[in-house]
Amino acid sequence: MHDVVISGGLVVDGLGSEPRRADVAIDGDTIVAIGDDVGAAKRTLEADGRLVTPGFVDVHTHLDAQLAWDPIGTSTCWHGVTSVVMGNCGMTFAPVKDGDAEFLAKAMEAVEDIPASSILEGMPWTWTTHGDFLRWLDSEPKGMNYGGFVGHGAVRYWTMGDRSLDAGADPTDDELAVMVDLVDEAMRAGAVGFSTSRTGRHVTRDGRNVPGTWAVERELVALSSVLRAHGRGVLGCAPRFDGEGHGTDRAQSEVAIMAEMSRAAGRPFTFNLTNVLSAPNQWREVLDFVSEANATGANLRPQTTSRSIGVIFSLAHHTPFGHLPGWNILEGKTLEERVAVLRDPEERAQLIAGGDGPAGIEGCREFFVMMPDRGARYDCNPAESLAAYAERGGTTAVEAYLNLIDESNGAVTLNWPILNQDFPAISEMLTDPRMMLGLADSGAHVGQILDASQPTFFLSYWIRERGLMSIGEGVNCLTGQPAELFGFGDRGRLVEGAKADVNVFDLDSLFLPLPTFEHDFPGGAGRFVQRSEGYGWTLVNGEVFMENGEHTGALTGKPLHAS
Repeated sequence: MHDVVISGGLVVDGLGSEPRRADVAIDGDTIVAIGDDVGAAKRTLEADGRLVTPGFVDVHTHLDAQLAWDPIGTSTCWHGVTSVVMGNCGMTFAPVKDGDAEFLAKAMEAVEDIPASSILEGMPWTWTTHGDFLRWLDSEPKGMNYGGFVGHGAVRYWTMGDRSLDAGADPTDDELAVMVDLVDEAMRAGAVGFSTSRTGRHVTRDGRNVPGTWAVERELVALSSVLRAHGRGVLGCAPRFDGEGHGTDRAQSEVAIMAEMSRAAGRPFTFNLTNVLSAPNQWREVLDFVSEANATGANLRPQTTSRSIGVIFSLAHHTPFGHLPGWNILEGKTLEERVAVLRDPEERAQLIAGGDGPAGIEGCREFFVMMPDRGARYDCNPAESLAAYAERGGTTAVEAYLNLIDESNGAVTLNWPILNQDFPAISEMLTDPRMMLGLADSGAHVGQILDASQPTFFLSYWIRERGLMSIGEGVNCLTGQPAELFGFGDRGRLVEGAKADVNVFDLDSLFLPLPTFEHDFPGGAGRFVQRSEGYGWTLVNGEVFMENGEHTGALTGKPLHAS
């Protein structure tokens, strides 16, 4: 008798095949049979024609700290994700010397908007090496499977101290040897690769770029070469496509550096790529440079997100008008109290008198309205801008916002996209064989940006609504492709012998509620969270982890090891 049988579902194997009617039998943590008449089970999950897919693989997260106090990894766990890769963008908490924890925590806060106070309070900081960190991580039960890069920032800061942040400060030969040893130790201990940051946007609180930003090719190649010695692992980067030099030249030189690192490692290299309105053709140029590099022995795999990356405005946290005269009356109040203030005729008049700010209505064309009854939309529809609401109502932007607050009882949310605003460009990227789906940034930017729900948006918008690709192809983007890139050979596929990470969901029922703002981080720090609707069960290593959006109590996640 099997432990679990998922019966009556449409199996999508994660390898690109289209759905087929079959039952799935699970013994322990392993899929043992797929087909008809697979036998009886201790527990049967009646899928009733719903899709049965591999668990989703999120390859770009910053859950390194959060999993210490939140072992199920919210919000990621509510969107079918069963495996996560941490340590992206060169940001990790190991290796670390005594006294350096505060620097690493504050650097993570500055770059990824994760409160340093929560990081310092929520983790024991009992490790020194990256291997020590992984052993501590493995000692604590987790809901999802997890693996992580070793980050350039921590490695460089350990070796060079404060000098590691300075532009033009190169390591000595002895210092470089130490960094190579630290990366080697991490790989031996189970790191899935090496990541770095080169973007000028990643700065610490004192205005300097994070360690590694200005590293020269000699250093980058030496650290990448460690992966060749191990014969496994992936390189990752937040690249510098902006900054000094002409855009095209800058993009070409950046791809060239990443290509050299990939060739030195003999391993795949994945990096962030989005469309930017100020340089609308840059992503195409980058892909052309990628093709040229891959033709000469590199293995570059840029990743993008399925939607715009944007700042969230919510009355529960902050609004786009908080800097205007009179709006400070909302400070220190709960959501309910703020709604009451805005409904008071005198207070409302005061807020309206403060004006819309210098940009007025025109400045609100990039603030897109999301109402609770329609759920979270990220498609940058001009008819749903705050400016459009104001024009239709014959009001100012502030008045339109106050009306929406009143109508939604304070729940209305505004999305201000700053990257990937061009949805036709997103569609081209998602269907380009050189690209992969990623960049959800789960666990990061908790008070500003929330993209952990990317799998649900991708399936509900691009697959169900837009028909961008078949469900088989779409599931492959979420499962088989990322698992293959990282060498997670027993994940991301529904085949006999694979680990039993499984989703059961109804594509037609997938729905994204609006984000809410919660104060559930250590020390009471706040963050945005976002649930989902439509997922029946999510299994991790054969155990039901989530059922109808609720955690079952199971914590059966395992460390991920790259082959």
